[in-house]
Amino acid sequence: MLTAVLTAIVAITAIALIAGLLLSLANRRLPANVDTLVEQVNELLPQTQCGQCGYPGCRPYAAAIVEASAAINLCPPGGEDTVQRLAALLGRDALPLHAPVAATASVAQIEEALCIGCTYCRAACPVDAIVGAHHYMHTVIATECTGCELCVPRCPVDCISMVAAR
Repeated sequence: MLTAVLTAIVAITAIALIAGLLLSLANRRLPANVDTLVEQVNELLPQTQCGQCGYPGCRPYAAAIVEASAAINLCPPGGEDTVQRLAALLGRDALPLHAPVAATASVAQIEEALCIGCTYCRAACPVDAIVGAHHYMHTVIATECTGCELCVPRCPVDCISMVAAR
């Protein structure tokens, strides 16, 4: 009985080792399915996932940039520095930052008397511009707010509004 158990353990170990070696060889020999240029562009983006560029996140925007179906200047949170780095990486002309008027002209403001401290807005903010503790009022750091409006629909008491940036 003990010999049968040991034989099974040795057989399973040998199969696992062979499978591991084959996977290791395949990983080295076969090309990766990840477009490295898309990954390089994605790394330059701020990873706020705010959608101000018109894409649902930074990775889809990076893919569109590489495919040349999107301009390199559509990321307000990244700013001019990101546009310059993207232009250098891709060998394109640096364009002036194209920021949607609503996004740059407004910032979120919390009516603090109505805030219940649910933290839903804080969790939705891609740039951590909302501060406050659970069950305490929250406030927006206006200089950090990109105007993406992702926090507005998350508020259960409708105490967040967009106001003109100062």
